[in-house]
Amino acid sequence: MEKVKVLRKYPPKRDNILLILHELQRLNPNNYLTEDDLRLVSQYLSLPISEVVGVATFYSLFSLKPRGKYLLRVCKSPACHLEGAVSLLQEIKNYLGIEEGDTTDDGMFTLETSECLGHCAEAPAMMVNDEVFTKLSEESVREIIDRLRRS
Repeated sequence: MEKVKVLRKYPPKRDNILLILHELQRLNPNNYLTEDDLRLVSQYLSLPISEVVGVATFYSLFSLKPRGKYLLRVCKSPACHLEGAVSLLQEIKNYLGIEEGDTTDDGMFTLETSECLGHCAEAPAMMVNDEVFTKLSEESVREIIDRLRRS
C-alpha cells in the first residue's frame, strides 16, 4: 500500500505531521485528505485524531473534501489586489462557472484564494497545483485554463 510507504519514510514523530499529510494528500487523485488518512496519521504518530484534524484544518493547503485535478489559487495579497487580482478571480469564476471554494462539474478545477504566494514583485500571481504563474491578465488566465483542459 502506497500510504504505508509514505508513513515509513518518516520517523513516527509529531514533527513530521505536515510532511506526511502533504504526501498523503498528493496521493489522492481528488487532492484531499480522507478520514482514513487522518486516522492512519493519528495511529502512526500516536496522536489524538482531534490533533491531526486540527492541523489539517488549520492550514489552507490541506482539504478534507474532494477537489479538482487542478487547484487554482489566486493570490489576494495587497500587491496582487492592486495589480488586478480581483478581476482575475472574477474572470476565472465566469470562465469556469464556479465560485471560490467550488469544483467544476467535470472534476478538473477547484478555485481557491491564498493570502500571499510570495511573488509580490510579479503581481498578480496564481498557483496551479505546485506551479506559480505571475504577471497575469484575464487573457493569460484563460489560456492557462485552456492549456490544462487539453493536457
